[in-house]
Amino acid sequence: MEVSKFFAGKDQVFKSLRRIVRRLQKASIPYAVVGGMAVFAHKYRRTTNDVDILVTAAGLKEFKKQFVPKDYATIPGRPRRFVDRRNRITVDLLVTGFFPGSGKPGPISYPDPEDVAEIWEKIHVVDLITLVELKLAARRHRDFGDVVELIRFNELDEAFAQKLHKSVRGDYTECLEEKRREDEYEARQ
Repeated sequence: MEVSKFFAGKDQVFKSLRRIVRRLQKASIPYAVVGGMAVFAHKYRRTTNDVDILVTAAGLKEFKKQFVPKDYATIPGRPRRFVDRRNRITVDLLVTGFFPGSGKPGPISYPDPEDVAEIWEKIHVVDLITLVELKLAARRHRDFGDVVELIRFNELDEAFAQKLHKSVRGDYTECLEEKRREDEYEARQ
């Protein structure tokens, strides 16, 4: 991955993102971008090597009907993971009602994309509240790191915690404190 191309929106991941968005829009399949590309849309500029899209179960079924295997290859044992045939970028479809992280039932599940999407550069992206909730509910180190940076780049504070599901407020507070510890460390340097 050429980082400069990525940040200019001209690398293969961005090309796959725009291609799948055009296809979903043309097919009238509701969607919202999540994952690393949503983090990027919400001001924390980091790279990613795949595209994560939130769809409903009906949207997944329609996606498979219209675009698999013609445009996207399947991956054995991964029923919601596909590969863009044009450039080999991985595309994960996350489904409304499923659970982030381990996939085990919990208080936070993937919402309907139409309920949480906002527009970023003509692309439906999950809103910041939902993105932070999903990242925290996934309970992965990378996701906690993303939340720390989302706090930094969106200038979030304690008041934002009240907008989040109560099950992730403690983790949000930990991320906020980590951001502040990093700020103090940087100030001493």
